[in-house]
Amino acid sequence: MTLRIAVLADLPAIMELERRSFPSDAWSEQTMGTELTSTHSHYLVDDEDGRIVGYGGLRALPGGADADIQTIALDEAVRGRGRGRALLRALIAEAVSRGAKELFLEVRADNPVATGLYESEGFTELGRRPRYYQPDDVDAVVMRLDLRAWIAEGSHGAQENARPEGADAEKAPADRANSFESRGGDPTNRAQDAAGEERA
Repeated sequence: MTLRIAVLADLPAIMELERRSFPSDAWSEQTMGTELTSTHSHYLVDDEDGRIVGYGGLRALPGGADADIQTIALDEAVRGRGRGRALLRALIAEAVSRGAKELFLEVRADNPVATGLYESEGFTELGRRPRYYQPDDVDAVVMRLDLRAWIAEGSHGAQENARPEGADAEKAPADRANSFESRGGDPTNRAQDAAGEERA
């Protein structure tokens, strides 16, 4: 697996995966393109022999104490191999490098595998947004990671985060981790934030 910075030329492949991963609330091509080119965003793709099989995005405003994971999605064929964890850790490491102290995301309450992945990296539940994900009427679980505690753990090196070895227990489907301030699935309304993970 190769994680690399996403570029605008990746947009068609990202959108193909986006629409498969989020059939009821996929972002528009314009929205995704804006996310990829924003100076406040950091998007990565998982490239397997020239084919994009995953992507994830972070938003962190300059000088801000917090950051948001915007989205993480993986092709179903490559889940369960540690790639989702690799993307997540790389985004966490980027948030740390940008000086953020806290990292937020929102995950669908009906995605326990993604929630388990986040909890295994130190995210804790802050609260819930009832029936947030429409049209599915699914609650959003708001989660937070204390980045100072994550660093203090000492087990998460930036290089390890970007390219971990071995398999992962996680087989999470794509998860839109809408940011704490996000509204309506449109990242332009997310306090120009960063959480489209579950987008998780």
